[in-house]
Amino acid sequence: MHTFSIRDLRERSDDLIRNAEAGHLSLVAEQGHPVFVAVPFDDTTLSKGVTASLAVKLFEENVLSLGRAAQFAGMSTETFMDVLGALGIAVIDYPAADLADEVAGFSK
Repeated sequence: MHTFSIRDLRERSDDLIRNAEAGHLSLVAEQGHPVFVAVPFDDTTLSKGVTASLAVKLFEENVLSLGRAAQFAGMSTETFMDVLGALGIAVIDYPAADLADEVAGFSK
């Protein structure tokens, strides 16, 4: 998540817009205190609403766990997993190296 100051809004608004167009959340802060979050306006926002869209983005950026993101979205974990699946977002982020270790463990 990118952070912008209030001053940045005047001087770097084009960066904020580019971040949103790229699908990234941005936090705007004043004197180090969060003021608001800029949420990209995309198909998820249109179809699921701002809260669910924000939950998806926060989960995708590893800010919220699956359970917390589902709770934030006001959905059951299973329903939220279905939303993530429909968007092509992996529910489990398992590093390839760890997977190789797990598979090797089964071979023993």
